[in-house]
Amino acid sequence: MSEKALDKHGRWRSVSVSFRASPHEVELIDTGVKLSGLTKREFIIRTLLNRDIHITANPRVYITLKNQMKDILIELQRISDGGNIDIELLDTIDSIVRLLNEINGGCQ
Repeated sequence: MSEKALDKHGRWRSVSVSFRASPHEVELIDTGVKLSGLTKREFIIRTLLNRDIHITANPRVYITLKNQMKDILIELQRISDGGNIDIELLDTIDSIVRLLNEINGGCQ
């Protein structure tokens, strides 16, 4: 059995929390996790507690950002005349814009 350890704030994380989500919701959560550069646990905790998520730019975040932008481009090319853009796509675009602003130090 592994040895118990404190987190970086000196807390024991001994309680397990779980919930059910649809495959689409899991995909959205995973996208947010990849774009944030955080662990899934930290991303979910910060999101649930309405804490700011500060992005740590690293190669993994850039690769995820590049792949997300490709997916968005494909989806936007599929949509004709700007119709039928679903809210999840707009949320993803908004997340990427916030990420890019944070990486650029808030410059626009």
